Amino acid sequence: MTEQEALKLRLNAVHFAMLDLHLYLDTHPGDCNAASQLEECRKTSASLMEKYESAFGPLNQSQQNTSRWAWISDPWPWDM
Repeated sequence: MTEQEALKLRLNAVHFAMLDLHLYLDTHPGDCNAASQLEECRKTSASLMEKYESAFGPLNQSQQNTSRWAWISDPWPWDM
């Protein structure tokens, strides 16, 4: 598994945990432990996103700070 794949996998796991905690907190709004776990997941997600994007570029188009045509620049995924 490449470093890029490992980071994506970790991000997916953290995002799944965040979604699960959001759903739990919808029915248990007073659970301070779950709220603190959600905040910890948010910090972990932000850190992993920053690490991923600095090494491999943005994950989503909305996160790009470049022109709308930046996606056409080399290399294409299959060129690597």
